[in-house]
Amino acid sequence: MLSVELHAHSELSYDGRDPVELLLEQAAAVGLDALAVTDHDEIDASLRAAELAPDYGLVGIPGMEVTSRAGHVLALGVEEAVPAGLPFEETLDRIHDLGGIAVVPHPFQESRSGVLANVTTDALTAADAVEVYNSRLLTGRANRQAERLARRRGMSMTAGSDAHVGEMVGQAVTRIDGADRTVEGILDAIVDGRTTVEGKRTPWRISFRQAAGGAKRRVKNRIANLID
Repeated sequence: MLSVELHAHSELSYDGRDPVELLLEQAAAVGLDALAVTDHDEIDASLRAAELAPDYGLVGIPGMEVTSRAGHVLALGVEEAVPAGLPFEETLDRIHDLGGIAVVPHPFQESRSGVLANVTTDALTAADAVEVYNSRLLTGRANRQAERLARRRGMSMTAGSDAHVGEMVGQAVTRIDGADRTVEGILDAIVDGRTTVEGKRTPWRISFRQAAGGAKRRVKNRIANLID
């Protein structure tokens, strides 16, 4: 049984804080087997994390969190960036064409770009898995909705901390049953549904700090763009 963190952000995300080395250190410290750094519409830090991961005794899964026209999609196992702003179905196609799998994170949370505000549940089933536990939700309602949907539709289930600071890596993990300790083995097991999920909610003070830091960085980026 492997323990995998599939949803974490580095300093390359507009709302992330820490370099990939700190994320990898935390993943190793809490006993994870694999880590996917999934920055918003960026892939360079994830590729670096995947390259460095063996030095920490980890499997590094390259990927990113893509902003499709409908909302966010995790692209796991890709080594090229998937463009933002494409229709949901085309985003999934691009991920698959690049040899990756598509996981829909926090699908019911519209305020955080959950896709179910903009696509039907039938369209959602074209994804490979649904994130049914996200540590950054303030209540468990959206997680329970996602799990009910996944079970009703027979979809594979994952969990993710959605960490934007290093110390939150590993708050939620996907347990992988009977998989090789490789990127391919882990992704195949997710698609096959050989997963269980577990996690703890991110403490509200850390969620608030992450959100405030992200807001400040967005304002700084906008100002910098206006100056340029």
